[in-house]
Amino acid sequence: MGSYVERPPLPELAEVVRTVWIQRTGAAPYVQRHLPTGGVEIHFPIGGRPLLAGPLTGPEIEVIPAHTTVVGVRFQPGTAPRLPTVLDDLVDQRLCLAELWGSTVDRLVETMAGAGTPERALTLLQAHLVQEFRRAVRVDPLVVEAVRALMPWHPVTIDTLAAHLALSASQLRRRCLHAVGVSPKVLQRTLRFQGYLALAQAGAIATGRRGTDGMAGLAIDAGYADQAHLSRECLRLTGVTPRRLLGGGDTEHCLCSHDHSASYQPFLATRNRPPLRL
Repeated sequence: MGSYVERPPLPELAEVVRTVWIQRTGAAPYVQRHLPTGGVEIHFPIGGRPLLAGPLTGPEIEVIPAHTTVVGVRFQPGTAPRLPTVLDDLVDQRLCLAELWGSTVDRLVETMAGAGTPERALTLLQAHLVQEFRRAVRVDPLVVEAVRALMPWHPVTIDTLAAHLALSASQLRRRCLHAVGVSPKVLQRTLRFQGYLALAQAGAIATGRRGTDGMAGLAIDAGYADQAHLSRECLRLTGVTPRRLLGGGDTEHCLCSHDHSASYQPFLATRNRPPLRL
């Protein structure tokens, strides 16, 4: 049996990293379905060659070999690590990290391979990222503010958001494409689905707005018009139905057996923030 466990990042990375994880495959290869999250990811097989996964606009299927251990980092939208290009050049791509970071990656591969445990290897990777962000990475504060406003719990129009940021809609789109990889509207749709997924992974109970409960209620809580709207978006973003995505059980609860708590807890915490005054 394999395992997948998400954890909170180091405190120094809390503003730029959504979650980190350790994945172990068992005696058979594991088919991994990667989903759009709005952010980029680093996938680092222990003893292997690490990859940078660019922003996704749809599902990506990867077969991870048997007896493989991967540590990973999922960044918040708009907070990518040091890269030689803007993110809209990396959409739906998986790149060898050595092509982006050069010889630094060789040293990291050697250091992490000798770490002794995946937990220690993940700590070393995060420590490297802390230094990267202190030394070389600059985050666009207006994009960070835009990402916060585009979270699913308080829907806002793109024109209204641009006006709030004192930008034109085209300026906001350009800055979002460079820093996130996708347009504000695409990011908003991605975050809305991530909001639904967080509710399902947490086993949340629908608020009962419009007299609905179960899957339909969670869909409305995440900002969808109804359950059918959610189902269409789920097929577009993941390639499968909500029931299949969540492990084949009740469609308002995730039964995949993976530990996603470190990812959904901070995401759901934004649910309680007051809406921005736009």
